[in-house]
Amino acid sequence: MYYIEKTLEISAAHYLNLSYRSKCENLHGHNWKIVVFCKSETLDADGMVVDFTHIKKIVKGQLDHKCLNDVLDCNPTAENIARWIADRIPFCYRVSVQESEGNKAIYEK
Repeated sequence: MYYIEKTLEISAAHYLNLSYRSKCENLHGHNWKIVVFCKSETLDADGMVVDFTHIKKIVKGQLDHKCLNDVLDCNPTAENIARWIADRIPFCYRVSVQESEGNKAIYEK
């Protein structure tokens, strides 16, 4: 089994639609730290599981310097962001999304 891990940082804003009152209902931003994990039993014709550049295009290209509410079709919690990323990257089995020090969500398929 081959494993790869790609760590990225993005800056993005969001606001949460919650069932209770919270300051997070207001538009605010984070410098997100995202770690993408992929695995495959075989390598592609180029000798890769997934090209790191492909992962960067998906994550940074679609999320960096954006309002995540305008990109995701769900409430942009760290948990939902992790799943959104995992669903778009081939061979991805785990994504970690850290919105601030001490606050991290992990999604595994």
